[in-house]
Amino acid sequence: MSKYQSIADLVKVAEEKGTRISEIVIAQEMENSERSREAIWNQMAKSLEVMKDSVEKGLTMEGKSASGLVGGDAQKLNKRRLEGKTLCGDPISKVVAYGIAVNEINAAMGRIVACPTAGSCGILPGALLAAGEALEASDEDLINALFTSSGIGIVIATNASISGAEGGCQAECGSAAAMAAGAIVEMAGGQPGEVAHAVALALKNSLGLVCDPVAGLVEVPCVKRNGFLAPQALIAADLALAGVKSVIPVDEVIHAMLEIGRAMPVELRETAGGGLAKTPTGQAIEARLFGKK
Repeated sequence: MSKYQSIADLVKVAEEKGTRISEIVIAQEMENSERSREAIWNQMAKSLEVMKDSVEKGLTMEGKSASGLVGGDAQKLNKRRLEGKTLCGDPISKVVAYGIAVNEINAAMGRIVACPTAGSCGILPGALLAAGEALEASDEDLINALFTSSGIGIVIATNASISGAEGGCQAECGSAAAMAAGAIVEMAGGQPGEVAHAVALALKNSLGLVCDPVAGLVEVPCVKRNGFLAPQALIAADLALAGVKSVIPVDEVIHAMLEIGRAMPVELRETAGGGLAKTPTGQAIEARLFGKK
């Protein structure tokens, strides 16, 4: 159980101690789990390796998922990126490709890190690994960033939700983008207060995002949604590092997400009862796969 009930708590303690949020999170995990720093660190290092592996495999994925709905799109975009043809340029196109790659591996039943969920598993690795390459970050830097992201995720889960069934896709993909944004700011040398603003900027621009998986599968629109939300984390990080602040404090943004999720119709919360899932094409796909009208 975390004794830090808000992002403001994490920022305050980090500033008082003159350290990074990642150090606060590591110390809290050592206390909670009664494990050594080395043991906790090694566990996170394994998660980092899984993230790297899922990106690599996703970028070279040839086949489709069992449903045939997704697969190979990360490879297509990455090929165009490497040819220098993307309109967004290399950094953003790389983030998008990485984000899609990981979620395509998830859809193909490959090994991923649910961060914070399987449906949003491409956003954090996609954004963090691409940013790490741009910053020439070491594995140590990346692991520290993952601890920062986990601290942010714990606060969001405690005060709102990371579940699409409870809060819509804002709770899954929005939270993942917020976690990534804050982690990247710290990795880039930002201050704890800038981490908080990055989290707020990323999350508030995901508010209201519904969860409407076609045929109930975490594939359409989930895979490409990971690709769109991953660069949002980088944008939020850049804004915060430039000194741009969220007018609404981060913990109020998290509370707003909770209230929006409660107000969201059940049809738009992972039930496949509305949105894209109930379009004519969405229903036709469901009928083809499961024999439902």
